[in-house]
Amino acid sequence: MHFDLIIRNGVCVLPWGEARTDIGVTDGRIASLSAGIADDADQVIDAAGLHVLPGLIDPHVHLRDPGDATVESIPTGTRAAALGGVTTVFDMPNTQPAITDADMLRWKQDYAARESWVDLGLYVGATRDNTPRLGEYETFAGVCAIKVFAGSSTGNLMIEDDAGIRRVLEHGHRRVAFHSEDEYRLQDRKAMFSEGMPYRMHPAWRDEECAFLGTRRIVALARSTGRPVHILHTSTAEELAWLPAHRDIATIEVLVNHLTQIAPECYDALGPLAIMNPPIRDRRHYDAAWEAVRNGTVDTIGSDHAPHSLAAKARPWPATPAGLTGVQTLVPVMLDHVGAGRLSLGRMVDLMAAGPARVYGLQAKGRIALGYDADFTLVDLKARRRITNDWIATPAGWTPFDGMQVTGWPLATIVRGHPVMREDTILGTPVGKLARFAP
Repeated sequence: MHFDLIIRNGVCVLPWGEARTDIGVTDGRIASLSAGIADDADQVIDAAGLHVLPGLIDPHVHLRDPGDATVESIPTGTRAAALGGVTTVFDMPNTQPAITDADMLRWKQDYAARESWVDLGLYVGATRDNTPRLGEYETFAGVCAIKVFAGSSTGNLMIEDDAGIRRVLEHGHRRVAFHSEDEYRLQDRKAMFSEGMPYRMHPAWRDEECAFLGTRRIVALARSTGRPVHILHTSTAEELAWLPAHRDIATIEVLVNHLTQIAPECYDALGPLAIMNPPIRDRRHYDAAWEAVRNGTVDTIGSDHAPHSLAAKARPWPATPAGLTGVQTLVPVMLDHVGAGRLSLGRMVDLMAAGPARVYGLQAKGRIALGYDADFTLVDLKARRRITNDWIATPAGWTPFDGMQVTGWPLATIVRGHPVMREDTILGTPVGKLARFAP
């Protein structure tokens, strides 16, 4: 047989386990899991010594587009994703202007389809004004979910009250993604803190009960309306102990930062470059997050890539904006956790490929199987590298993992059969398309 692409000699992470096999690709889809020696292709990649993973997904990024291209944009952010071994990203709607109506959504669909290096899903932001149309918006091409900011947002993107959240859940049928910090508790506690206090006070203001209370309220509303929800960046031991009893209605995301950094040491070492919402917390919550990864509680892992300029991050707390870069470092940091024995490679693939596909209804991605999109992340599990700021493609130009030594590195990123990155080099022109989701 003749294929467009053959990947030979790699150890492939298949739904049923690891196997050394040769993969044939035709018209952007996986056409064979047993390409023969006599088969040829327009392009052959020798993956000897490498593991071939299904294309890894970052389901939580803020590419800031439309916004300030000197901080981030779809072209630069998806280039960073490709360099980091990520083949699909889901982009958040809190841009300027926000993605909350049909006109802005159509603009972003057209723009992303021209400029993205990897495939893209789009969140639509819920507002009080657009709530009646959310059921329509969630069916637009490329829309991965409705996003509700129940806390920690500004303007009309925030819906913090039970009545408003209930109305969102009553319009549409697909799973709704939530930032679940409780805005009322945040505001009640705000007067306890003043400008110039240490950065390590961040998790004291946005405490465990702030997150847990928000999650309890949202899940109660989900149950009463019968609408499934996804709790983004779950950060507390309390939430992770409570949520398994509600698996019929709620799925769970944990961020790589909450699996990697520990308070208060991270604030002492990084200052404003550790400020994100919900906060990085102490070892009790770190240990709970890893236990939830190991026991199957967690469904997805993301980066919450949310860049700001260094000048903005340098503002004194609590005026420093919350948000860290992360899409480019997500895969190397998680591979390092695999190398350290904190999770298996198969579990990492479940969390970063099959999991996002399952939670969001992403079609034809998330596994290596016949007929699926030919998305692959090729990794060297033994490669030892140091993450540095000068490797970061995001214009903001920094990473909270600067200087971190890791074992495991992405060596190739393939999107629907198109190699877009090999050995730290971007190839060709942007090939990204809007991802497809169940209606």
